[in-house]
Amino acid sequence: MTETRPSPATPRDRAADWLHSAGLRPTRQRLALAERLVGDGHDRHVTAESLYEATGAAGEKVSLATVYNTLRTFCEAGLMREITVDGARSYFDTRAEDHPHFFWEEDGHLSDAPAAELHIDRLPGAPEGAEIAAVDVVIRLRRK
Repeated sequence: MTETRPSPATPRDRAADWLHSAGLRPTRQRLALAERLVGDGHDRHVTAESLYEATGAAGEKVSLATVYNTLRTFCEAGLMREITVDGARSYFDTRAEDHPHFFWEEDGHLSDAPAAELHIDRLPGAPEGAEIAAVDVVIRLRRK
């Protein structure tokens, strides 16, 4: 007897499931962007500009303003995290749990760093009336 397995999800199905998991309505623009972000099942580090270019190259029409607004919505819904590497550049990471990053200064590339190798023994206490919301670790690298 042969075992019947469901066919693998399409990129569009993965994108719709990702949006649904956060309670977001799958509009045309959200689906187009989500498909570029999670359609192949791999995590991504993108800038708004790189996602805009990838979406346009796939034949989807979405404005850069919509890309920015949608990325913010995805972050607010807990689907992504914004990683700021300097005052002028933000990356958006589809791997939403806390983990460190490597930032290659020469080419502006952001990648995951091995979390198991990071050890933070103690953080300073938050000022009165505040709490620590997150700790972002970005390790800047340059070639020797």
